[in-house]
Amino acid sequence: MERAVKTCLVVDDSRVIRKVARRVLEDIGFEIAEAADGMEALAWCRAAMPDAILLDWNMPVMNGIDFLRQLRSEPGGDAPKVVFCTVENAPDHIRAALDAGADEYIMKPFDGDIIEAKFAEVGLL
Repeated sequence: MERAVKTCLVVDDSRVIRKVARRVLEDIGFEIAEAADGMEALAWCRAAMPDAILLDWNMPVMNGIDFLRQLRSEPGGDAPKVVFCTVENAPDHIRAALDAGADEYIMKPFDGDIIEAKFAEVGLL
């Protein structure tokens, strides 16, 4: 039986971005956890794998792409839907993200409609 509430881990080094994303995602029914970098996000995933991950690219400690590659090699790490959320819009960046295992890609700045549409596209809504 599917859980009633889906969880989303918001991974971004910007507290403001995490706060905005939290508000948007809570409005569409997600339970939110936050991480400030890839290393923190990995620890979170090892403790409790989320249904979805909204992932920044440029972060200290461990960036988004390194986190994603590591996540996909973890037990159960193939399960979360990962949506990259970044200012990196070059086609090679997008290709690298998708090659590393991202399900979708959105550009900053984003709004609630964009997040909702992308989450629906990957089957989270």
